[in-house]
Formats: sequence, structure tokens, C-alpha cells
Amino acid sequence: MNSPRSNEALLSDIVAKRLSRRKLLKNAAFLAAVQVVGSRLLLASSPKSAGKIPKSSLTFPEIQRGRDEKLHVAKGYEAQTLLRWGDPLHADSPPFSPLKQNADDQRRQFGYNCDYVGFLPLPFGSRNSGHGLLGVNHEYTTLHNMQPGRTKKPTVDGKGVSKEEFDIELAAQGFSVVEIKRENGRWKTVLDSPHNRRIDMGKSRLEIRGPARGHPRMQSKTDDSQGCEVIGTFSNCAGGMTPWGTFLSAEENFQDYFYGVSKDPREERNQLRHEINKDDYYYRQFDSRFDAAKDPREANRFGWVVEIDPYQPDKPAVKRTALGRFRHEAANCVINSDGRVVVYSGDDQKGEYLYRFVTAGRFDPKSRAANLNLLDEGELSVARFDADGGLCWLPLVFGQGPLNKANGFSSQADVVIEARSAADFLGATRMDRPEDVEVNPVTGLVYVVLTNNSRRGVDFPLDAANPREKNPHGHILELHAPISKGHRDHAAGKMHWDMFIRAGDPQNPQHGADYQESLVSDSGWLSCPDNVAFDGRGRLWIATDGAKHSADGVYACDTQGPGRALTKLFMRSPRGAEVCGPCFTPDDTTFFCAIQHPGVGKEFHFAQPSTRWPDFEDGMPTRPSVVAITRKDGGIVGD
Repeated sequence: MNSPRSNEALLSDIVAKRLSRRKLLKNAAFLAAVQVVGSRLLLASSPKSAGKIPKSSLTFPEIQRGRDEKLHVAKGYEAQTLLRWGDPLHADSPPFSPLKQNADDQRRQFGYNCDYVGFLPLPFGSRNSGHGLLGVNHEYTTLHNMQPGRTKKPTVDGKGVSKEEFDIELAAQGFSVVEIKRENGRWKTVLDSPHNRRIDMGKSRLEIRGPARGHPRMQSKTDDSQGCEVIGTFSNCAGGMTPWGTFLSAEENFQDYFYGVSKDPREERNQLRHEINKDDYYYRQFDSRFDAAKDPREANRFGWVVEIDPYQPDKPAVKRTALGRFRHEAANCVINSDGRVVVYSGDDQKGEYLYRFVTAGRFDPKSRAANLNLLDEGELSVARFDADGGLCWLPLVFGQGPLNKANGFSSQADVVIEARSAADFLGATRMDRPEDVEVNPVTGLVYVVLTNNSRRGVDFPLDAANPREKNPHGHILELHAPISKGHRDHAAGKMHWDMFIRAGDPQNPQHGADYQESLVSDSGWLSCPDNVAFDGRGRLWIATDGAKHSADGVYACDTQGPGRALTKLFMRSPRGAEVCGPCFTPDDTTFFCAIQHPGVGKEFHFAQPSTRWPDFEDGMPTRPSVVAITRKDGGIVGD
């Protein structure tokens, strides 16, 4: 298959691009600073106004940026470490014993490197904010941070790694469902809950549904010859929740686990498009399904959105192939005005795309069972951002346009398996690492988080929606679906977009940052936005990943009114960590987030981390954990 990558021309008239018409009109100084020099875009940030800083609805006292071994949260708030790597999930689970780990124990304990966090109330259908089910992704493992006696990452041949250590890694990845309850202001795990379970990488069996189910390209030589089920889920990064009360877990960097060149030219091209074989990994030394030369179709069974029903613990998780295969980051839903459900998802790699899925069926609020397979049929599309502020959703449908046999697509199964290549043919816009995509519950506007892209202006030209060269700080776009009969139509073929935030330091002209009026404090500006969440008032809470100026943290801002895009630093992580999976209870009195890979770094390992958070005990390694943050007076977080 010849797969042309989208290559939008750089416009000569940069001002005509849709950087943000509202901001440009309000800020003549910024407009004057836009210069066109050949094909390069130089952006200078606007100076801070001498006037009064707009009033934010967020009243918490902002903390100071910095970096140390502890977690810091705004004054008046308390951060409780709720779930740590290795914590028991059942009444008979063994306690965490870092010096004597084994895979069977790990499958009954909380997993490693938690990422996405979601909260669903108990009982189902209620808005109970003191009792519910927590869904948590466990994205990946790093053996030298997990196992005693190890000081370096294992070599690609796995020399010195035992089979038991490998099995522990597989057991520590995947997903956890945990029942939690708030008593006397403190959250606790309900250890005798029938809902608690792990879905891991090594032994859990998941169902395959949608257009790729049973297709020959989904049939594995080493596991499942029918292409209807698969062992495990891994690289689970961000996620989402459905209106019918299930978790959606996004498989992201699956390509890192496979190595070996297929003898099938089609699968070899498919592997190349997903960068399989870019880096060797020792997993294939222990399990042949990770050898892409021996079983080239196994990799096709990963890179999907996984649906997990926490209220039915005996029901297997399901890979929903209609939503496409790529490095999924998030899968967030909104019920459209006509009852169809829309799912937004990004492909988290430099120069990849933003996707949308619209169900064929309609949500039935009276029958949960009627909704459980809604994600199997519908239309997948990819976004093209135009310089005039327009956005077109391009359908990824077999038989339409170039998605035909002449270009290597013989069915919708081929289209979803090779969603990236299908998007290439349609000329979608190549983005700066699309991470989370969330819908504001108050306004219905969609926020697309783009973390950064060091190759912008190198491998891909600048464009209106991605306007900064090498973009080390990232930005956030705001999508406006058209209004029909008083409601946003998220299934519309066309929308328009605007720039919400260009991250970075507004006092450094080289950053080209913009926060509405650039009136953020010295601690309030951010870099590398990653996961986001909305509270019930439509305020945006932004977790960062990869900031160089300070520890990663959580920033919050209004999306409307005088405090729009005026970010404030609410919490910051321990040294070495990123913050993931921000979410709220329905009443906004608890804010959950994950602290992933604390204490890591090139020179750090199990015995010598950069922090021993959260236990701070000699001999106890640093432990990725989920944190519950509450106001000490029990009020709404942020107010």
C-alpha cells in the first residue's frame, strides 16, 4: 500500500491563520509581533498588562513552582495516598513485599505506573460521591525501578532477567477496578468487594468486537486462530467513561513490545507505519507472541480502545475495533443531541491525528443493557484543521474516496486496523501529539490537548493549528460544534476551532506563549499539558507531563468569563513523576489523580530513587500511586 502522509502547505500569510482571532483582536501588541520570515513563524508573547489581573473563580491559594521529593497541594487542601503499587485488592491478597515479589501476588494487588483514573458511583445510576468504583490504567513497567538488585534497564536480549521477573511485569500492567468508600473524610479500599479485579497483560482474556472481529489479520498463530479474543491489554494510557457506566481504556505505545520483520509485505508496511522494530525489547525472548517475525498479526490485536464493565466483574473486557487502531490517548464520550454517542480520541505521537467516532445506534437512558454494544457500529473519522478556523471530519469508511482495494483496503476491517494509513490518504492534519480530548459539560465545547512536538517545522511544516516550530511546550485547542435546535451537534461534518492556550512562559518571547491576556503568575504558566478534566462548573484542570522548568503538576483555569485561560498551579508532583488521570467525584468534593513513575531518572533505580515517596521508608521503593485530594473543610475543590 502506498500511504501518502498529509503534507499541508505552509501559508505565506501567517496572520490569516487561525491562531486565535479573539486574542489577536484584543491584543494589538501581539499582532504586531507576528512576523513572517521566509517559511518561519516567529511569535513574541504579549507583555503583561499594567492593569488589574482578571478575577478567577478559582479561589485556592496558588502554590509555588519547584521540584523536590514531596507532593505539594494548595493550602487548605489535603492529599491522601489512596492506592499504591502492590496494595492488596482483596481481603486475602498478600501484603506488598518488595523483596519477595511474584506474579501470582501481583495479580491480586494494585498494579504499577497508574495513569488514567475514573470514578463511577455505587449504586449504578446514582450520583453518590462517597462510594464508588475506581478504574485505573497501569501503563508500563520499569524493571530496574521495581526489582531489588537491579540498577539499570535490562538489555534487549533480556540477559539476566528471570522468567519470574518477566511474569511480574506482565501481571503489573493493564487495569484495576477497585471499590472505594469515604468514611469520616477519608477514602479507603473495600477489600471484600466482589467488584475488585485486575485485567492484566499476561493471563486475562479479552473479547474482540466490531469490524475487525474474526478477520484473518486478527488471527494469531501463538494465541487465537479465530481472531475473536486476545490475551491481555497493555500500554494503557488515558481513557474515559461511557454514559452507560463503563470504563474505556486506551492502548497507546503497543509498538514498543514487538520486534521482528514480517515476511508478509502488507504487514511489514503496517509495522513500519506504527514504528514497530524502531526499538528492540526483551519481551520476545520470553514469549513468542511478541516476535513480529514469527507472528506478524499479533501486533494487530493491540492499539485499541478497551471497554470494561465494572458493575459486572465476571464479564470479560472488550476491544472495540470500530474506534480504530492507533496509539490511543483518551476515549471520551458525549451524548449528541440526536441520542448518538460521540467518542473523541487522539493518536499520541508527533505528527499524528485527531479522531472521532459516532455510534450508529442511539443511547437508551432506560436500558443499560441496550447500550453495552453501542461502540461496535458507527462511523470513524479523522480531523482536518483549516487555516480559516474551519474543521472537517473526514470519514474513514471502506469504499469511500481513496479507501478502496486499489490502495490496499479490502474491507472496513482493513481500514480500522490501518487507521493511520487510511487517515494519510484523506489528508488529515498532522498534530503536535494529541493527548486528551474532553468535552466541557457546561458549554459543550471540545478541548484538544497537544503536549509538544520537537519535529514541528522539521519533519512537518507549520500550520494554523500547530503554529510553533519545535513546540516544546504544547498548546490546547477549543473546538466549536455547530448549534442545532439549541444543542451542540458533535456529529456534524464541520466545526470550527480556536486556540485556547499556547503554553510556555509568557515573559520569554521565544516561547510564543499566550494565556488570554498573558496575565498568569510566575508559578501559573505551564508546559507540556497532557491529561485534563472538567469540574461541574466547566473549569479546566490540566495535568502536565515533561515540564523542564519545574516538577509536573496540576493547573486549573476558567473557560469562560474574565478568568478564561488564566491558569493557576494547584498541586505539584514528587521529583521524577508526571501527573495523570485527573477526575472528580460527581459533587466535586474529591479530586483524584495518579502519580506515575515517581523517583525515576537515568541514574536512579530501586535502591536509589530520587524520592522514596509516598512511604519514605528505608528499603521501600518509590511507588506509583493514586491520590485523593479534598478540601479540609469538605467543600468543593477549587472554590
